[in-house]
Amino acid sequence: QVQLVESGGGLVQEGGSLRLSCAASGSFFSINSMGWYRQAPGKQRELVERIISGSSTNYADSVKGRFTISRDNAKNTVALQMNSLQPEDTAVYYCNAKVAVVGRVREYEYWGQGTQVTVSS
Repeated sequence: QVQLVESGGGLVQEGGSLRLSCAASGSFFSINSMGWYRQAPGKQRELVERIISGSSTNYADSVKGRFTISRDNAKNTVALQMNSLQPEDTAVYYCNAKVAVVGRVREYEYWGQGTQVTVSS
């Protein structure tokens, strides 16, 4: 089992910044990818940004140039720096990790409990 503990989030005015952090703990061999998804009311959960083993990243076009993901492999943490926040960024943000386990071929996916980000106009 893997636990993902998120911190950060909250209420910010349009144009402001927030930083989300997520720490992974538990039993796994390696983390293949780690990142953030978000879900706004009435919408499907979507990828915000994730970092794959190494430094390769995937991100939503809507956050390009505004959000930056970083990962500390030694501490099994990932952070999302969110700048120039807009009301449409309002959502519950979920940490996500895909891990490899010793003795298993497949990878396992885990989610954090979610943290609310609200951007007021």
